[in-house]
Amino acid sequence: MKATIVETNDTPFDSRDVDTITLDIIENALRNARTEMDATLFRTAMSPGIREQGDAFPLIADRDGKMIVGQFGSFIGGFLNVYEGTIEEGDVIWLSDPYSCEGAVSHNNDWLILRPIYRKGRLVAWSCMFGHQTDVGGKVPGSMPTDSTSIFEEGIRIPPIKLYKKDVLQEDILKLVLHQVRMPEWCRADLHAIIASCRVAERRIQEICERFGDDVFTSATDELLARNRRAMATLFQNAVQETKVSFEDYVCDDGRGYGPFKMKCTMWREGEKVVLDFGGTDPQAAGSINFYLNENMLKMFFGIYMIMVFDPQVLFNDGFYDLVDVRIPERSLLKPEFPAALSSRTHALGRLFDVLGALLGQGQPEFLNAAGFSSSPHLMFSGFDDTSGDWFQLFQIGFGGIPGRPFGDGPDGHSLWPGFTNVPNEFLERYFPMRITRYTSIPDSGGAGVNRGGNGILMTYEFLNKGSISIHDDRWFTYPWGVNGGKPGMRSTKILRRKDGTESVLASKCDNIEVEAGDTLDFITWGGGGWGNPLERDPDLVALEVKRGLVTVEGAKANYGVVLVADGSVDTAATDAARAGMAKDRVEGEIFNFGPDMETLRAVCETETGLPAPTQPRW
Repeated sequence: MKATIVETNDTPFDSRDVDTITLDIIENALRNARTEMDATLFRTAMSPGIREQGDAFPLIADRDGKMIVGQFGSFIGGFLNVYEGTIEEGDVIWLSDPYSCEGAVSHNNDWLILRPIYRKGRLVAWSCMFGHQTDVGGKVPGSMPTDSTSIFEEGIRIPPIKLYKKDVLQEDILKLVLHQVRMPEWCRADLHAIIASCRVAERRIQEICERFGDDVFTSATDELLARNRRAMATLFQNAVQETKVSFEDYVCDDGRGYGPFKMKCTMWREGEKVVLDFGGTDPQAAGSINFYLNENMLKMFFGIYMIMVFDPQVLFNDGFYDLVDVRIPERSLLKPEFPAALSSRTHALGRLFDVLGALLGQGQPEFLNAAGFSSSPHLMFSGFDDTSGDWFQLFQIGFGGIPGRPFGDGPDGHSLWPGFTNVPNEFLERYFPMRITRYTSIPDSGGAGVNRGGNGILMTYEFLNKGSISIHDDRWFTYPWGVNGGKPGMRSTKILRRKDGTESVLASKCDNIEVEAGDTLDFITWGGGGWGNPLERDPDLVALEVKRGLVTVEGAKANYGVVLVADGSVDTAATDAARAGMAKDRVEGEIFNFGPDMETLRAVCETETGLPAPTQPRW
């Protein structure tokens, strides 16, 4: 650790035995403080990405920087390893550059605030939060160019600096940064909202320490970490085998015409330790789809997945990190070399969840999920208002189909991140020159299965003002795969319709597309893969979903063998006959259904998608 922690009281904390009731009270007080951090942020931020969608992630950590409660894993270890300054009471640390914190944040748009929490001259905890800023400068509005080849094109890079020194704001630093961005009012408001959320957590921790004592608090955080480690060690023993299993998936393209890019991981257990080896992952891209993957972040992703599948009662925190060994090749897609571009990293980030789920499920297919909405597709719309002349700029995250799962269907039109919410259409129409003419689930887009994959979403934007749009998306070339007999989900597409009646399919990653008032955009997201044999799905449930508009009459027959009569009820005899015929053609025993192979996908790409197939990258 390079950072120097300054403490005016060198008395060590006493280790105390904390009874289970006190431990539970402190645990839940910290959980509540984390929730209060979110509430503070969302009520005081200005940008719709944070205020409406919740694109921000809180964290409360112990004095060593290990996460006790949070969602995205601890950011603090990477920061402490590279920061060469002092940490003092009253400081607020600000940073955004992924390369200056070992990937603790993954692109320049994420502004991270770290607040050390002191008691009587000793560091007792940390409160932290990062949030996605709508704009941080750079070559395009939104600061996430799809064609960038260097991080220098992607907006201002903030190294770890003290925004507050002993609770005194460094105004000149703030002015300098805000001078580089297109939306300084939003950035200023969001930044202060993030800081306020960290101060809320600080107050709650002070209250806990006042109630129970500093030594009890620090002992309780130690025990919460130790308890997590014991639980995770048991999970690993039961769920991860010593035999190696591998899986690979793809990011479809890099925004520059090349793809797909392979992400491969091999998993096995050595004693009590799980190894995740990304050998075989493609080298870093020239474009911006690289994801600088922090090892601790991956450990947290892996742990969360294990907990949610096998034992949701476990409190996930950083206690188990020494039980996971992450190996990522240098200069690969997941460990790019500075100054590689990172602004489209969300697709590789999301695809990790598909890869991890597939690895864990191979040994126990009954717990296996299909591929889902493993990304956060973005729409940016910006320009000068025709009436007022003011600059407007929208950043919005699209939703899609969650995978079919062992215990039920995948939700329709949901975010990859559980805490994200949709921007209300009324908000969009009130604050931006656009009209939402359609917002609907796409029937049959979720992969068929005994448990259906969630449907994707069709959102049609009508632009009421000239401007420029940018799109970040994926899964337009490869399919979200099904498992255990389930079928793949539908792929994504984006269709721009001009007011003169012409239309074109837009690339999944594109910038600076000029639009005029009256043009419309169909923003179509992908569905989740299906789980299990669709011929075993309850015919009455299929009929109900046809009535609800989630499945079409044609899709019911083609995918599930369910034949409906005029009133929408099931024709039992015809359904039995159709399913018997379809069963003869099924290939049983395959765990994964990826759809057509890569060669076939390339051959039919332009016919099926309206876009040329990406060129296979060479290194």
